[in-house]
Amino acid sequence: MSEPDGTDDGWSAGEAAGFIDPVSMEEDPAELFAGDAGTLEADVRRVLVQLLRRKFLHAEKNPAHWRTLLENQQIIESRMHDLFVRLVVDHDRGVAYKQQVRSVEMDVPILLKDDPYSRAETLVLVHLRTVFQRERGTGETSARVDIEELEQTVLTYFDPHDLNLARRQQEVRNAVQRLVTEGLLAEESAGRYRITPLVEVVLSTEKLAELDQWLREQNEATA
Repeated sequence: MSEPDGTDDGWSAGEAAGFIDPVSMEEDPAELFAGDAGTLEADVRRVLVQLLRRKFLHAEKNPAHWRTLLENQQIIESRMHDLFVRLVVDHDRGVAYKQQVRSVEMDVPILLKDDPYSRAETLVLVHLRTVFQRERGTGETSARVDIEELEQTVLTYFDPHDLNLARRQQEVRNAVQRLVTEGLLAEESAGRYRITPLVEVVLSTEKLAELDQWLREQNEATA
């Protein structure tokens, strides 16, 4: 039996012995951290996390994330479906959001927690949706409101016997701030806001009519 002649035949010592030389983590582009078993690129993972963490992903606010979402929508949607979460991508409004899958035919674990709007937030939403619908109906491409207008309108639905005006005004301002954070309002100048198309996503025409009728009944009952 002849001995190896020592010439380099293109195989390393590890391969000749039946092993593959280990590759360090730094040299493996697919592994983002020690023990990483994921298969998504880092940018795609970040978009997936943003979709799960936040209520909306906005094309206008996050153009890079939006582009990554559109380029990888199928795999991102698949990962979300694994969690019983539905992905909705609204191209017309430039927004993506998630919905909890619910079924009466099978036991679906609930991942997403309901984060209901407070009374003040709901009142502000109803007014914003009404203004947005009215302006769009007249052919306007955008709708705007002032904080004073919001306060004046919304406060008419509060208990008239509650004399703490400062507290009620603060509730309205806190509601506005939440809607700004969620992207339903965009502050253009101090106290001046543009209503974004997201208000249509949160409040459909049917839901708006229901809430408007309920608020009218509540207002008449306390009058």
